[in-house]
Amino acid sequence: MAMKEFVISEAQVETAVLVGLITQTQNERKTNEYLDELAFLAETAGAEVVKRFTQKLDQANSVTYVGKGKLDEIKNYIESEAEAEREVGMVIFDDELSAKQIRNIEAALKVKILDRTSLILDIFAMRAQTANAKTQVELAQYKYMLPRLQRLWTHLERQGGGSGAGGGKGSVGLRGPGETQLEMDRRIILNRMSLLKERLAEIDKQKSTQRKNRGRLIRVALVGYTNVGKSTLMNLLAKSEVFAENKLFATLDTTVRKVIIENLPFLLSDTVGFIRKLPTDLVDSFKSTLDEVREADLLLHVVDISHPDFEEQIEVVNKTLADIGAAGKPVILIFNKIDAYTYIKKAEDDLTPRTKENLTLEELMRTWMAKMEDNCLFISARERLNIEQMKDLVYKRVRELHVQKYPYNDFLYQTYEEET
Repeated sequence: MAMKEFVISEAQVETAVLVGLITQTQNERKTNEYLDELAFLAETAGAEVVKRFTQKLDQANSVTYVGKGKLDEIKNYIESEAEAEREVGMVIFDDELSAKQIRNIEAALKVKILDRTSLILDIFAMRAQTANAKTQVELAQYKYMLPRLQRLWTHLERQGGGSGAGGGKGSVGLRGPGETQLEMDRRIILNRMSLLKERLAEIDKQKSTQRKNRGRLIRVALVGYTNVGKSTLMNLLAKSEVFAENKLFATLDTTVRKVIIENLPFLLSDTVGFIRKLPTDLVDSFKSTLDEVREADLLLHVVDISHPDFEEQIEVVNKTLADIGAAGKPVILIFNKIDAYTYIKKAEDDLTPRTKENLTLEELMRTWMAKMEDNCLFISARERLNIEQMKDLVYKRVRELHVQKYPYNDFLYQTYEEET
C-alpha cells in the first residue's frame, strides 16, 4: 500500500483553505492562533494558504466537522475560485477527522481533504532522512490510515445502484469484492506494521546498546516546541553543523554530540520538536528517538519568548514530557530569541489591567527568574547574546549531576576538586 497519497511534494505548490472551530473550550483568539500554526504547517509542506474559515459550534459536527451552511460556504468559495481559474487544491482542517467525516466532506467539496494529523505526517515524511526516521514515519502513517481504509472504497457504492430490484442480490454481490479487497488491504497493512515494529524494536535495541557504551558521561537533551531554535543552540554548544531553518520539524532524527565546557565533557542531544495536538501515533512511533529524552540526566527546555503564546507552548512541552515518562527531571528553562521580543506599551490613561503583552522584557525576565530561581536564562542564539552565561549554568548543573551520579570517577572528580 503506497504512502504517496499523504505526501505533498516540496516542489509542488498547491493552494489550500484552512478550517477551524471556535468552541466552548477554544475561543476565537485561540482558534486564530491555531490556524496561524496550521498555516505555517501548510507552508512547510509546500502549500499556499489562500483562505480561512471558522465557525462557532459547541463541538465538531460528527458528520461533516462544520455545519451544513458553513460547508456550503466553503464549497461556494472553491467553485468561485475554479471559475476564476484559481483552483483550490485542498482543504485542511485543524483537528483530526474521522473516516466518516473525511468521506462526507470529500463528497461535498470534491477536493483533497487533510486534517492536522495527516499534514504533520506529510511533513515528517518529507523531512525523514535516515532509515530510522523513515521507518518511524511509515509506521505512524499506517496507524493513521488503518481506521480510514473504508473511504478508499467508496467508488464501489457508486457502482451498486443499478443491479437487482431494490439493490438486492446485485448490491450484495458488488459489496462482497469491495469488502474482500478492504480486508486484503487491512491484512497487508497489519503485516507491514508488524514488520516495521520489529525493525524499530531492533533499532531501539541498537540505540540502547549505543547509549550504554557512551561511558560515564552526563546526558543533556534539548527539548522544546518546534521551531524555537534548538538546532541553532546545538550548533553553538557543540560547534557542529546540525541542520536548522525557520520551518517546523526541521529536525527529526536525534543528533548526539560530545560537548566540552571548561574541561568537563557531556553528551548533548537535539530531539524532534513538540507541537499542539501532536499525533499519538507519532509519539508512539518515535519511541526510540524520544528515549534520548527519557534517559537524559538534564533537560534544556528551549522556549521562543518572541512567540505571543509561548506560555501555552511551555505547557504543551511539559505535558508531552509527562506523556513519555520524562517529567520530574532537572530542567533549565532557556528563553531564546530575546532579540525578537516585542511588547505593547500601555497609554498612561489606559486603566485596563495589564496583560503579559504589556510586559517589558526586563519585567518578564524578573517574573520567570523569580519562578524558576536560577534555572532560567534569557538568550539569543542567533545574535549570540548571553551564551557564555548559559554555558556557565549548564557547566554548573552538569558538574553537580556528575558528582552525584559518578562520585568515584577519579579523573573528573579530581578536575572538579581542582577547579572548586
